[in-house]
Amino acid sequence: MTREILVAGETLIDFMPDRTGSLSAVESFSRRAGGAPANVAVGLARLGRTPWFCTALATDAFGDYLATVLDREGVPDRFVSREPDARTALAFVSHGADADREFTFYRAETADRRFDASGVPDDVLESVDIVVVGGVTLTVEPARTATFELVKRARAAGCRVLFDPNVRPELWEVDPVPTVRRALSATDLLKISREDLADGPLPEEPKELLDAGPDAVFLTEGDAGARLVAAAGSPWGRGEWRHGGYRVDDVVDTTGAGDAFTAGVVAGLVDGATPEEFLGFANAVAAASTRSAGAMTALPDRAAVGRIRDGR
Repeated sequence: MTREILVAGETLIDFMPDRTGSLSAVESFSRRAGGAPANVAVGLARLGRTPWFCTALATDAFGDYLATVLDREGVPDRFVSREPDARTALAFVSHGADADREFTFYRAETADRRFDASGVPDDVLESVDIVVVGGVTLTVEPARTATFELVKRARAAGCRVLFDPNVRPELWEVDPVPTVRRALSATDLLKISREDLADGPLPEEPKELLDAGPDAVFLTEGDAGARLVAAAGSPWGRGEWRHGGYRVDDVVDTTGAGDAFTAGVVAGLVDGATPEEFLGFANAVAAASTRSAGAMTALPDRAAVGRIRDGR
């Protein structure tokens, strides 16, 4: 089966709290599969656009669990490597009263640090339209070099690269500015949030971001929706499009909403939708994902997205 999308990056465990408040007040957690690229890959599968997925999993019990989840979701394992003597990265999530969240990571000697995409052959890249990469694998070596090598090969094969910085300042072991600037220079489509702009080494205005390399910037703005700002060299020419999002009165958890949005955008791009169409669709995917707890577990199918768009 021909697949038009390759998603690459980390898969980890999210521990979701049983109550709002700081981690010190939480008594129990629920284990969930997570990691932004893994969420995007599963999100696309649930939307009927199953991608290739390149990731590294440990051979510990958590790694076995993650492999089982990916298999259950129909994500192909051709480019899923297993890393002996590595641990699975863990992220403990804390929730505020507004369902927003913070992360505390445990990432020493973990499999995601060993991410390697050299097993993805050039003939596969030549069949792919969009390659999705994130910022977490850029924070450490050798994953950083492996990510840049994949991006280089992807662009040589004619793929468009979508980059989600997913800024996590606490994960960086080097100055992030040169690395992020390098990533932007090799990016076609950039997906960012207001939190990314506040927390990270990114220019603060879409025009500055376009000047740094991408020809299109997708900016998510929480309950205000999202907008697309594109340069003249983008597939849609120069312009700006905005969608105000969807009101959700029963928000449970916003974890992974940005990844859901990314999956919606990529599905829309593959479907050949217009900017107005795929912005609306991606906002609906993100909104639907907030109705359940967790990131990956809350990712919607097209029926759930349709209910959001119908106001149900």
